[in-house]
Amino acid sequence: MLDDADLQLILADWKAWSKRPLESVPRAVAGHCLLSPNLVTVIQGVRRCGKSTLLRQLMQTNQIPEEQAVFINFEDPRLIDRLDAGLLDQLYRLSTKSHHGSLTFFLDEIQNVSHWQKWLNTQLEIKSGHRFVVTGSNSQLLGGELASALTGRHLRYELFPSDFEEFCQWVKPGQLEAYIRSGGFPAVLDFPQPEKLLQQYFMDIVEKDIRERVSAKSSRPLQAVAKMVFESVGAELSLRRIAGAVQLSPETVSHYLQACENAYLIFSCPYFAYSEAKRVRHNRKYYAVDTGLRRAIITRAGQDLGKDFENAVYLALRRKTSDISYWKGKGEVDFVVTGTRGVTPIQVSYGPPLARHEQALQEFYGQFPHANEAIVVTPDSFSELATMEI
Repeated sequence: MLDDADLQLILADWKAWSKRPLESVPRAVAGHCLLSPNLVTVIQGVRRCGKSTLLRQLMQTNQIPEEQAVFINFEDPRLIDRLDAGLLDQLYRLSTKSHHGSLTFFLDEIQNVSHWQKWLNTQLEIKSGHRFVVTGSNSQLLGGELASALTGRHLRYELFPSDFEEFCQWVKPGQLEAYIRSGGFPAVLDFPQPEKLLQQYFMDIVEKDIRERVSAKSSRPLQAVAKMVFESVGAELSLRRIAGAVQLSPETVSHYLQACENAYLIFSCPYFAYSEAKRVRHNRKYYAVDTGLRRAIITRAGQDLGKDFENAVYLALRRKTSDISYWKGKGEVDFVVTGTRGVTPIQVSYGPPLARHEQALQEFYGQFPHANEAIVVTPDSFSELATMEI
């Protein structure tokens, strides 16, 4: 049992942390997050991508006085034996007892607390007047049976490792190759041994955000599946091929891949077709959440800047939409994005566009004549993706 005095000490520690000078690049999403007493603000993203720092930036952008902010991270080991709705009740009681105005609760890594959705729903039901911002390292944070508790009562935002524009605020602008090689995890950018830090991130994500959720006895097969996906970025990959390589059943591999995707470690890219039957007949392609993370994990032979550039383009698109596919006939269209303007084919080339890129587009238009004009992304045009309407 955690007594009030112990919890107050923990809260004081986190408040002191939140008061420290904030030396970080402003994240673009900070200007878009809406905080409201009638809705829960949910921020999801891979571990170590900067969610905790974003919470502190939200305090600044929303001009929240320190005395009106309650900050806590539920991965604090002092809380490990009390991660339930009772802890949230105790936290709420202590915070509101010492302050009579409206508060903003920043609840970091909330997925560790059982029944948190129902508890927050109750706060909305009784119209407490307080605002709640929660973060989590799993895309299924609002999945499962408890999702219905917050239906229509939350705003969801995704946070990724830094994009190219944010990266350029850390280092010399225009260094695309440096961005591809190092990736965008904030703490890595000025760390003396970035590869070792990224390798530790990989192991932490697999162990803390994947293995425990799939009840695997060991992290090794999970690491093997994720590494094979990282090696094969941009290529079609079948469950049977992975299963044969890592000596697991296709069903287990499918389960593991979904868990990796839920943890934001990888993203799957399905085949583009209007027919569901045609889509499922084709294998998916996969991309890593960060090019630097990928390069720290794969073999030297797989460190192809062309693959990494395609991965970086996918991530730039994924920040805009999750409706990204690929198409393949005799040739291949790297990405097909379905957005407000309709269907847009996208070709990626790390060097000058090749004849095969144009031939594949002509074949694509033969089947989808009403698709939008194609976009060809090269290193020279990569930075334009951030502001491009898709």
